Amino acid sequence: MINQIKNIIKNKLCREMEQKDITLEELRELQKEGAMIVDVRSPQEYREGHIEGAISIPEYEIKKKIENSVPDKNQNIVVYCSSGGRSKKVQKILKKLGYQNVYNLYEGFCN
Repeated sequence: MINQIKNIIKNKLCREMEQKDITLEELRELQKEGAMIVDVRSPQEYREGHIEGAISIPEYEIKKKIENSVPDKNQNIVVYCSSGGRSKKVQKILKKLGYQNVYNLYEGFCN
């Protein structure tokens, strides 16, 4: 019974990799191929450290700013935050906006 409860809690709290989730190594490969890297954390978090080459577009500004920063909706885009939660939301928003190749950095980036 205790193991069953542990599994239920784990499934609620821990997210497994989903389609279009990528690892840091896969991000590096996509970056070499020209992917746009978008840090969706707050400006303060970005200033404290970010992935080299990433641009900052906070989650709450993504709808207003993404088209100016990434006009090509077929461009490879990798979004990330500190844990993967905000960036997963942004990934879904970008898909609704018509972006075709949006990847989420699984478990985020901690500097």
